[in-house]
This record gives sequence, structure tokens and C-alpha cells, in this order.
Amino acid sequence: MAGINVDKMSLKELVDLEAKVKKAIASARDRERSDLKKKMADLAETHGFSVSELFGAPRGKSAGRTKSVGVAKYANPENRADTWTGRGRKPNWLVERLRKGAKLNDFAI
Repeated sequence: MAGINVDKMSLKELVDLEAKVKKAIASARDRERSDLKKKMADLAETHGFSVSELFGAPRGKSAGRTKSVGVAKYANPENRADTWTGRGRKPNWLVERLRKGAKLNDFAI
């Protein structure tokens, strides 16, 4: 890989590079996790076991259940990526604006 001179890059180029690096790290982490799971399963199998026999099945309330993901009902007008489903604790951006006199319906999607 050729050396990258970050000192001569513009802010936009640096931000783009950062995004690419984060994506590459996440991909490498997933790849390594998958490889390790396969190696562990293969090793357990060579000794006559399954991974679930060695480490047990998931326990607790959420074992075997999938978590439902709520649909966003409210969004921050300054940053549409900041959303809230209306369930659970109100996000800080919403609490702040409600304190200043805004109505909850002002943020409905």
C-alpha cells in the first residue's frame, strides 16, 4: 500500500478517508469474528462436540426472541438523522426544545 500524506489532504478528503477506514475496520472485524466462529465450531466438532454443547444456549428474557424495532415518529429538524420512536426516554435534543416551549407535534415525521 502506498503511503498516504495526510498533512496535504483537505478536510473533505480526510473525512472521506476516515469513513473508509471505519468501514474497513468494521468489515475486518466481522470477517475475523466469522473466521473465529468457524474455527471454534470445527475444533469442537473434531472432538465430538457442538459449540452450543460447550458454551450453552443463550439465556435470559431475550433468548430466542427478536427485539422489535420501533418506527421513528419524531425527528430533529436540525438533523433529520436524530429520531425518536416515541417509546422510552425522550432524547436530549427533544427535551431541550420542549423546555423552550415547542410542542411534541412540531417534531412529528
